[in-house]
Amino acid sequence: MTIHIGASPDQIAETVLMPGDPLRAKWAAETFLDGTEQVNNVRGMLGFTGRYKGNRVTIQGSGMGMPSLSIYANELIRDYGAKTLIRIGSCGGMQDHVAIRDVIVAMTASSVTTPSSTIFREINFAPCADWSLLHGAVNASKARNVKTHVGGIYSSDVFYDERPDLSEQMTRHGILGVEMEAAELYNLAARHQVRALAILTVSDHLLTGEALPAADRERSFGDMVEIALEAAFA
Repeated sequence: MTIHIGASPDQIAETVLMPGDPLRAKWAAETFLDGTEQVNNVRGMLGFTGRYKGNRVTIQGSGMGMPSLSIYANELIRDYGAKTLIRIGSCGGMQDHVAIRDVIVAMTASSVTTPSSTIFREINFAPCADWSLLHGAVNASKARNVKTHVGGIYSSDVFYDERPDLSEQMTRHGILGVEMEAAELYNLAARHQVRALAILTVSDHLLTGEALPAADRERSFGDMVEIALEAAFA
């Protein structure tokens, strides 16, 4: 048991999926895992452990933003022995060829700052995904005929961004989408030598103003969860 995760050590699997929304963690666990057990409800940040095709999996909410994710990822890795962490979440599309409902597999994650910035000091460290997970996710998406893009994303510190010039530069340099957590997850994975990947569903688009209707979100997010689960055990 840690400050933010109330599970005993044997209740957390080595493979962890991390949606930002704790209720999405509940939905994903109940939908895709067998023998699901709730293992955390501290501060309402729900976590569940079950099995996917016989493999133990924990799905733990991470909250919004890199500072929140950093708390849960640190505890999962350092105190519970997690070896594979996959962020599953939504993002905003930033390229014309990236459409609503598409899936983005984040090869790299750019950022202005992260909770690790004070460690790196003057170094612009380039956090990236684990290759085996990325390769597994691409294969899983092809098998499911899900339109998927692989490339760089932008992890923002803010949701209500007042820097349109920054978004313009991200788009200019080929960034596929924007979210708020992956860069720090990749930093932590590199630091502790574990595997990490972010798989994201495009729920809205910065260029077109489109947004995924609420009724369609569950089906579209389901593709992302299945891809993550298949990638974890490829």
